[in-house]
Amino acid sequence: MVRGKYVLAVLLVMLMSGISLFGCTRVSKQTSQSSIDVKSKYFSSEKVMPKARRARVTFRVDVGSFKGAKKVRMWLPYPVSNKHQAITNVGISGNYANSGIYSDGKLKNMMLYTEWTNPQVVPDISFSFDVKRSEIIKKDFPDSEETSIDPDIKDYLMPSGLVSTDGAVKETAEKIAEGKTSALAKSEAVYDYLVENYKRDDTVKGCGQGDVCGLLNSKKGKCADIHSVYVALSRSVGVPAREIFGIRIPKESEGDMTKAYHCIAEFYMPGYGWVPVDASDVLKLMLKENLKLDDPKVKDARSYFFGTQTANYVEFGTGRDITLNPPQEAGKLNYFMYPYVEVDGKALDYLSQKDFKYTVIYKEL
Repeated sequence: MVRGKYVLAVLLVMLMSGISLFGCTRVSKQTSQSSIDVKSKYFSSEKVMPKARRARVTFRVDVGSFKGAKKVRMWLPYPVSNKHQAITNVGISGNYANSGIYSDGKLKNMMLYTEWTNPQVVPDISFSFDVKRSEIIKKDFPDSEETSIDPDIKDYLMPSGLVSTDGAVKETAEKIAEGKTSALAKSEAVYDYLVENYKRDDTVKGCGQGDVCGLLNSKKGKCADIHSVYVALSRSVGVPAREIFGIRIPKESEGDMTKAYHCIAEFYMPGYGWVPVDASDVLKLMLKENLKLDDPKVKDARSYFFGTQTANYVEFGTGRDITLNPPQEAGKLNYFMYPYVEVDGKALDYLSQKDFKYTVIYKEL
């Protein structure tokens, strides 16, 4: 009888501890929520009231290369409200035949689509909106980091056309992140590597193409270049990361912001969320004012732009190798930030301001 009670007690202990009698181990809730200790030199627990900006922004586009065309099609990034920006009072006007607001689906990038059939006058459109933007401050990193990643987030570990995650990219990333175990530590190491080893190149058109393999050798570029490298290196060592494409409101109260397009990056810290980084703006400051890494201004900017994004930034969307909606005819788009126009299926150069012209103006509210 005593022996029977002993066996029963053993069975109860095995069941309570999650050990199966048939060779399968039940993963406890505690295991799925396991965490690793993390620390960052960019950590800050200071409670700061985020700054804010409000402005009226207007995009104006005229397509000069339209004569003899059967169909002209245009897609404009359509910013939407989120936790950090509120988009209101949208106005759309022009001489288009059809228009609509669409999503590209999986990435959830929104766009304003317009088309003209057999146009007899210059196709034009005006797109305006009010934006209230708040500064993003995400520097109060927790002491520990979860190890599991949401399935939807894992898409941001995948390579794209110009953003490779293997070969020389992976080798470089593994050297940079050697000994680092958390997403935060790896991201910090990649950020520091870019700030310390890359340079801004003002000869690059627009924001750059973000061709990571070439950038590994040249180590210079503009914002889309720098943050494409950031994304590639981060993904190579298991940290979800993405580029964010948008435009910045200048410091003045009103004026032209056509040349203010800007790309930043974000990495995902499990259990904490997406964290903004902007190594490009640190490099821009260094070039503009001819400063070295040990300059106090550079140190301040370097600390600020890991985990913070200014109130001047208006987000459009993310992703590479974009298929627009309705789908474009000239092949996938490297990224969707500038106005994109096709005339009878042929893509026009959105950087030259030759085949079609666009301006972006703003006024503080």
